[in-house]
Amino acid sequence: MTAPTPALNNSALSSEARNLHWLLTNLVEEVPGLLSVAVVSSDGLLLLSSDPGRNTETPSEHSGGPKGSSADLATIVSGVGSLTIGAAKLMDGGGVKQTMVAMEEGSLFVMSISDGSLLGVHATPDCDMSVIAYHMALFVGRAGHVLTPELRSELRQSMESTR
Repeated sequence: MTAPTPALNNSALSSEARNLHWLLTNLVEEVPGLLSVAVVSSDGLLLLSSDPGRNTETPSEHSGGPKGSSADLATIVSGVGSLTIGAAKLMDGGGVKQTMVAMEEGSLFVMSISDGSLLGVHATPDCDMSVIAYHMALFVGRAGHVLTPELRSELRQSMESTR
């Protein structure tokens, strides 16, 4: 399955930005059951997204992601991340590594990236949670060290230019 990504002029992006896009596409293509994926900055802005589930559904089927928008997933991921960080502080629990919400019709996973950014995944109800968590951890490990302020700014600008 090929994951749609925002229409970008890849030649205008830095090699780090192209690598992050590649990592996201690779995550989506390798992990079955993903409906929507978003990388959100620490201030809640969408940096990267992909909505693979929308490619294979017919119009009468569920849209796959929250209300059909990557921006909606980014908002949810940012809110859940903020809530769990606050809860961890109140409980003296240390840093939040991962949050998982199991719903009747799907699952939501949120994982912290080293710079305060978050990786969020909306998955099908029958997904293999351990496989998703493993691949998310790989993405975070590979992406965390390159998400500099300059790269976050470049990714925000590229997302804004595709709207």
